[in-house]
Order: sequence, then structure tokens, then C-alpha cells
Amino acid sequence: MLLIGAEDEEKWLAEGIAGIQHNAFYLHRALDSNNLRDALKYSAQMLSELRTSKLSPQKYYELYMRAFDELRILEMFFKDESKHGVSVVDLYELVQHAGNILPRLYLLCTVGSVYIKSKEAPAKELLQDLVEMCHGVQHPIRGLFLRSYLAQISRDKLLDIGSDYEGDAETVMDAVEFILENFTEMNKLWVRMQLEGPGRVREKREKERSALQELVGKNLHVLSQIEGVDLEIYKETVLPRVLEQVVNCKDDLSQYYLMDCIIQVFPDEYHLQTLEMLLAAFPQVQPTVDIKTVLSPLMDRLSKYAASSADVLTEFLQVEAFTKLSNAIEKVIEMQVDMPAVGAITLYVSLLTFTLRVHPDRLDYVDQVLGACVKKLSSIPKLEDRWATKQLVALLSAPLEKYNDTVTALTLSNYPRVMDHLDNGTNKVMAMVIIESIMKNNTCISTADKVEVLFELIKGLIKDLDGATDELDEEDFKDEQNSVAKLIHMLYNNEPEEMLKIICIVWKHTMAGGPKRLPFTVPSLVFSALRLVRQMQGQEGDIVGEEVPATPKKIFQLLSQMIEALSAVPSPELALRLYLQCAKAANGCDLEYVAYEFFTQVFVLYEEEIANSKAQVTAIHLIIGALQRMNVFNVENRDTLTHKTTGYSARLLKKPDQCRAVYACSHLFWVDGQDGIRDGERVLLCLKRALRIANAAQQMASIARDSSGPLTLFVEILNKYLYYFEKGNKQITAAAIQHLIELINTEMQSDSATSDAFLASTLRYIQFQKQRGGVMGAKFESIKL
Repeated sequence: MLLIGAEDEEKWLAEGIAGIQHNAFYLHRALDSNNLRDALKYSAQMLSELRTSKLSPQKYYELYMRAFDELRILEMFFKDESKHGVSVVDLYELVQHAGNILPRLYLLCTVGSVYIKSKEAPAKELLQDLVEMCHGVQHPIRGLFLRSYLAQISRDKLLDIGSDYEGDAETVMDAVEFILENFTEMNKLWVRMQLEGPGRVREKREKERSALQELVGKNLHVLSQIEGVDLEIYKETVLPRVLEQVVNCKDDLSQYYLMDCIIQVFPDEYHLQTLEMLLAAFPQVQPTVDIKTVLSPLMDRLSKYAASSADVLTEFLQVEAFTKLSNAIEKVIEMQVDMPAVGAITLYVSLLTFTLRVHPDRLDYVDQVLGACVKKLSSIPKLEDRWATKQLVALLSAPLEKYNDTVTALTLSNYPRVMDHLDNGTNKVMAMVIIESIMKNNTCISTADKVEVLFELIKGLIKDLDGATDELDEEDFKDEQNSVAKLIHMLYNNEPEEMLKIICIVWKHTMAGGPKRLPFTVPSLVFSALRLVRQMQGQEGDIVGEEVPATPKKIFQLLSQMIEALSAVPSPELALRLYLQCAKAANGCDLEYVAYEFFTQVFVLYEEEIANSKAQVTAIHLIIGALQRMNVFNVENRDTLTHKTTGYSARLLKKPDQCRAVYACSHLFWVDGQDGIRDGERVLLCLKRALRIANAAQQMASIARDSSGPLTLFVEILNKYLYYFEKGNKQITAAAIQHLIELINTEMQSDSATSDAFLASTLRYIQFQKQRGGVMGAKFESIKL
């Protein structure tokens, strides 16, 4: 093939088309006048235009199609003997006298088509004669198109069962032989095209060859359409001959296309029954052939075929399809030593997909595929190729998507080994996929062994992996750790011993992640342990003979270690909240000294770690709320804790905060439903102290000319008076409430303040109680508004 310019090629194409049109004009005149001699003359001259060697395959195809259209018209003329007066037998002999071989063979094929239809000679002999004579054209492009024309005109004249041309079981083989011989010669011509022209235009030449691949593939398509080609003929004749041509041609483009063509055109049933023979050809192809894009569609087709019926699935088991596919992939990878990682992983993804569809119950097969992938990647510690990494994620995701149960994936011994080959970033992404699968399917991980495997899989989220140098995005880090925190709540077992093992395993992995992750994961772990504590309420002491006794005491010791580690981050406010939760749980287990120890730690944190005034206010109210509900303490311990709490309340930075904390402390001395904790005098002392602080705040506000805040404090205290008055605290009298209302009114008048909505609502409530009647109405009657 000459190296020519695009302009020259267009010129030569235009000249060729003009030559065809010129001769076609005279051809039509000859046909109209039924002049056979001129018809043959001008048709031969027209077909001589196809002898050119100056055109690329694409341009040659345009020229060929012009001639093809004219040949169809000429065939209709040959068919009507009444027009030209020559028998088809004589016509077949006559056209063989054409001067040039290429026009002669095109005319022979055209007349041969008419000859076969006339049934005046056996179709077998005519087809064999034509396919043999086509050997006379060995130019790759001209020969390809000539044989393509032969295949086209003979397509409806093959000796098939039920056809008009001697079709029976015996003569089907003649049609098969004809097609196979034509296919073989066409493939040889196609392969020879790579040798045409200078080596520097190889890429362009291969592109041009790709454009002609369907001319060769049409033969296989025709073979697949012959009714008489049953499984036996396919297995004994068709597939061996085609594979022999594929292997022997030693051309990567031809091997790739023809293997793909075999898979696409022949039935899945045939592939299954000849799987061993078909797969044996793959390791023999050129190393440059992209095997994965051929084998993957084969496995995809077979898996879909397996899903069509239960009977078909039985056939898969009989032929041991998985074993054969697995061995073939292993041989291909072994033979193609330079196969990139992405190619091998893609093959394993396809094999795993096949396995999950055809043998979903065979977890050993799934693990075997993962193990084979690990073996292939043994020399690559971490994948750096983006596409290979994407395929590896697909491999790991397939079992999760199939089973909708991460527990199943945890039983696969090679699953974590595959994950180890992911780069740090992708390892995290895969870990998130695993967690999302667990959350989506509400999967409960219930054994310590599986939890161990799970945390090994998601280790990229719970600790910094070796070699991790990327700067961590703060938002991404929070999302990852929140996902881990959610995951902890999915780890549960009803058996206390097993649940404690689970908690200990999670705590071990959590500590390995360093302090920055503790504020996210420790709260979930603490609440998981507290759930176990509540499940075991009533148990005391150690269980004799148990290596790891699951008792509340043991769990509280572990909880203390967890929160202590959290407070050292430092994260004192969160640690304080968790200590209070533990204290309430100890209260439920009637463990006074444990609860007291937790409160001790709370006060240590408050004194030493919490310096922010707003955080102190929040902490004090949390302490008051927790302590108020505790009933496990004896009088001495409770007094100690309440004294500490009231003292801290009175020492808050801002007067309004002091006031609210102090009147909130009144609830520590009056608890409904608990005998002995109804100390009215100390309640009154708290409220009076709150009034004094509110009055001091009022004076300070007067200087700053802002009375709204302190006035609200008085109304809040009034509401506390009303609460205890209703509860029956004898120290809170109607006179005291009356005095407080008058004080508030005086303050409002002196400051010329507008009516306060909070106060108005409170006064309406008093009025409502007065109008209710009964005992409560009588109590409120003496209060004047």
C-alpha cells in the first residue's frame, strides 16, 4: 500500500467512480438492447476499476459499492435467458474468457449465483469451484472484497436443512466447508495487510484493517445462522477449524476480533459445552491481545445463561465451568507476563461476578477468586494505577452487593488481604462502602471474631496507615469518624460474655487510632457498654472460673479507662457528660461507691480542665440534673456532692449564671417520690440566695442601664417559689410569694420598664389557680395580684 496524500486519494477515487459510471452507462444501454456481448464487455471494463492499488480500504469500499450495485442489475439480466438467449451453462463458460482475472472472477461469481439458482448443476460443485478460483487474487484488499462478494451472493444458496439446494444432514457439511475455506482465506488476506506499505504508517494501517474486520467476521455470522450446524458439528468441525486459524495467524488484531466474534455470534449453549476447547486457545494468543475484553463478555454471557433456568444451572455444574474458567485465567496471566495489573484484576472481577451469579452458595469459590487476585498482586504492595484501583474496588464491592450482608464478606479469609493492596485513600473509601452496606442492610455483627475481622477491614478509618502523608480534610475526617461511631452501635450480642469481648476488641482498635479519633468513637463505645450494664443490672461480684468476667464492676472499670483517655485528648466537656452517664448507670446497679467515684472524676474535670465560663454553666446544670436523680447515695455522700455543686454554682463568673445555677440547686433538696429528700429549709435557703444574687445583678444592670435581664431573673425565681408552693413545701408561704410579686412590680415601676410577657404569663397562672377552687385554690387565695 503506497503512502499517499488525502488529496491524491480523493482524486483517484473520483477517477475510479467516473470510470464505473462511464462504463455503467454503456452497460445499461447494452442491457436495455439485450446485447450480451456489449454487456460483458462494459461490465468487465467497469470491474477493472476495482484493480486499483492506490486507495485506502475505506475509499476502496466506496468504489466497491458502486460496482456492487451495478452487478446486482447485471445478475437480474443474466437470470432472464429470454433476453440474452444464452443458457446459464454456456454463460458460465463464456465469462471465463474475460481478459483480467479480477473482472473475470466477479463475473463468475455473479453468473455462478444464477447457475446455482437454476439447479442445473450441484450447488456444492459450483461453490467449491468459485472458492477455489478466488485464489487467483492474492492482493489483500482486492482479494478481501472479492471473497466478501462471493460470501454475499452465496449466502442464500448454502446447502442447509430445509433450503432449496439439496439441503439435508449430510450436505450441511459441504456448506460448512465452503464457508470455513472462504473464511480462512479471507483471514489470511486480512492479516497480510499489515505487511503492506512502510513500517512508519503501521498505526494508520492497523486502523484501516480494523475497518475491514466485519468482512471476515460475516463468515462466522453466516455459520451461526445455518440450521444444520448443531452442537456436534460445531464441536467437531467449526470451532476447531476457526480456533486453529485464530492461533496460527499470530496477529493480535485478528486474534482479538475473531475470539470476540466467536463469543458473540454462537449460542451460549455451544460455549458451555465446548468451554474447555475455547478456553484452551486464550493462553496461545499473542501477549499484546487484550484478553480481558474478550474473556469478560464470555463470562458475562455464561452467567446470564445460567440464570435462565434451573436445568441450565445443572449443566454448569456438570461441565465444572468455574474450575475451567479459573484455570484458564490463571494460564493466561501466567503466559502474559507483561499483563498490567488492571487487566488481571478485570479478569478476576468478571470471574467473581460469574461465580456470584452461578454459584452464590459457594463461598469457597468466592474466596478462591480473591486469593488468586492476591497472588497476582503479591509483587505490588500498593496499587498506584487509578484504573486498577477502580477495578479492585469493584472486586471488593461485588460480594457486598450480592449478599446484602457484610457478615458473609467477613468469612472470606482473602478479603482483607485484597484490601491491603489499595492505596490509603481508596482503602478509606472501601471501608466507608463496607460501613454503608452494614447500615443500609441493618446488619448486626454479633461475634468477637467477626468484629476483629471487620475492624481489620476498616483499619484505614480507625488509625493512620503506614505511609499516609496526605493532608486530611477536616470535614472528610469527621464524616469518616461519625461513620465508625454509627458502626459501633451495630455490634451486639445478647450474651454478656461475648458482648464484653466485642467491646474490648473495639476499644483495642480505638486506642490504636490515636487521641484525635477518641471524641468521635468513645461516646458510642461508652453507650454500647452502658447498654450491656443495664442488661446485667443486679449482678455483683466476679464470676468464678471465667477468664473475662462480664460483670457491671468489670465494665465500669473499662468505662473509666475509656473516659479517662478521652479527657486526656483533651476533651473535658464530653468526658464530663460521659462520666455522668456512667454515674446514672451505676445508680441503676446500686453501686454507690462506683457512682461516687464517677462524680469525683466529674468534679476533678470541672475544677482542672473546664475554664470557659459558658462551658462551666452547662456543666453545672448537667451535674445538678444528674445528681438530682441519684438515689444510691447515703446521706453523707449526698451532702458532700450537693455541697460541692452549690459551691460551684455560686462561684460562676456572671451573676445571672450564678443566680440560675443556685436556684436550680434547690432541686437537689426536694425530689418527688423519694422519702427523706424533702428539705424545705435548704430549698428556701437556695431561693433566698438566688434572690440576693439577682438583686446584685439588678444593681449592676442599673449602672449599665439594662434592666431586662435581672427582671427576668426575679420572674424565674418567682416560678420556682410557685413550684415548691404547689408541691407542699411549708417553708414557701403565700406571704413570701406576695412579697416577691410586689418587689418585681416595684422594680418595674422604678425602671419605667414595659410590661414583661414572662411576668404577665406567670400572673395569669396564679389567677388560674385561684379560680380553680378546691384545696389548691384555697392555697392561692391569699395571694393578691
